[in-house]
Amino acid sequence: MSSILEVRDLVKEFPGVEALQGVNLDVSAGEVHCLLGANGAGKSTLIKCISGAHEPTSGEILFMGEPLPVGDPAGSLKRGVATIYQELDLVDELTVAESIFLAHEPRRGPLLNFDQMHREANALLARLGHPAISARTKVRALRPAAKQIVSIARALSVDVRLLIMDEPSAILDEGEIETLFEVVRRLAADGVGVVYISHRLDEIRRIGNRVTVLADGRTTASGIPASTPTDDLIELMVGHKVEQLYPDRPTAADEVLLDVRGVRRLPAVRDASLELRAGEVLGLGGLVGSGRTELLRIIYGLDERDEGEILLDGAPLARSPSGAIAAGLGLAPEDRKSQALILDWSSAKNVTVASLRRFARPLLSIRGERTAAREQLRKLNTAPDDPDRIVRLLSGGNQQKVVLARWLLRDCRVLLLDEPTRGVDVRTKAELYRIITDLARAGVGVLVVSSELEELVGICTRILVMREGEIVAEIDGKTATEQELLRHAVAPTDSPDLEEEVV
Repeated sequence: MSSILEVRDLVKEFPGVEALQGVNLDVSAGEVHCLLGANGAGKSTLIKCISGAHEPTSGEILFMGEPLPVGDPAGSLKRGVATIYQELDLVDELTVAESIFLAHEPRRGPLLNFDQMHREANALLARLGHPAISARTKVRALRPAAKQIVSIARALSVDVRLLIMDEPSAILDEGEIETLFEVVRRLAADGVGVVYISHRLDEIRRIGNRVTVLADGRTTASGIPASTPTDDLIELMVGHKVEQLYPDRPTAADEVLLDVRGVRRLPAVRDASLELRAGEVLGLGGLVGSGRTELLRIIYGLDERDEGEILLDGAPLARSPSGAIAAGLGLAPEDRKSQALILDWSSAKNVTVASLRRFARPLLSIRGERTAAREQLRKLNTAPDDPDRIVRLLSGGNQQKVVLARWLLRDCRVLLLDEPTRGVDVRTKAELYRIITDLARAGVGVLVVSSELEELVGICTRILVMREGEIVAEIDGKTATEQELLRHAVAPTDSPDLEEEVV
């Protein structure tokens, strides 16, 4: 196949930093070319140069044999280069249709043609397998997974010849990922070149043709087969072997820390009961929309419950976040940037925000805040461990460590972790798994929601599966398999055709 994209010796320098140091990449028409690399390897800088968001310092980018306009996103889009960034660039106050056609709205004379806009938006959403998303719905009303679908539809609303997808599956469940893959395969069959970025190495084999690996701004492997063994890919990404991704799973004590009894909040949670023991990593699996996140929000007091009882250390848990924190419970939500962190604050202020009384003497001790924050950041191997570093400038994995440091400082008895490794690289995942396991071994009860079935099987003592607002299965982590979790998540266990369907 002919090359649709050629990146030759690309260099991009920022003040004091050489983000790209001679990167090479070629993508053929009709192929899915996967781009791998640890956080900070240069992947985001590379795709921003290709899309026109950044102007390279040197090197060249050829699209269909001709140079792409540098520093001109509109020009790149007009040529047929569309990019879906990991951080979705949707406007909450616009409708779905307005978001899809933003900056290239269909018109009838000088006026916007809303009928055509809604019709074409609905057709794109149906093509993506999500006809239930209404083109007239405001973006702010959508769940994260639905917002990702809208972002993909927006990219497909132009005549795409090269589609760049940055972590498109990060907030999708298994069924939605397969729908996404079907769309990607159809695009490739039509001759579209696809650059697919993911930290989930299992996806690379499922969707990719070839792989290019970046490390520290350099190309460490170019155009190798997607079938390359996982250990080899990891070594290319991090520069050394990751000996063990998952640590030995912890063993639960008899002591019940968190007792959830018959919790109900329609329509998301119909009936949920669970016990979380000291020293346990308890997994909560299920498809997106099964009620997992909503259950964590109810336990933490963010959402009111209609029925049910929640006990922490045998005492009723207050129905508010402040009450939950005072009782020894912490939450790391699924969208850390919008729900857990104040991005323009320092790491120190983000770490200590839940423990400010500890530093009041009676005036707030800034030095005490910084010292305590640095200690926790160092414990978690945060890079950098500078308490004055603005959180917005940290990688996704280090931002997650800041959230965890907040609750370590509080000496929480129970931690609720919603998608704790979303959007982080393999090396950082291994670090986070170690941190979670070490917390459990210290007697903390950890409740983990994850869409990555391999992750649940790898780290959890027990795994609960939710479906349609109910907990439908409990599985021993030592014997659990991904197929078993999926079987419980998608349909009743007595479905005669399920085994064949899942396999």
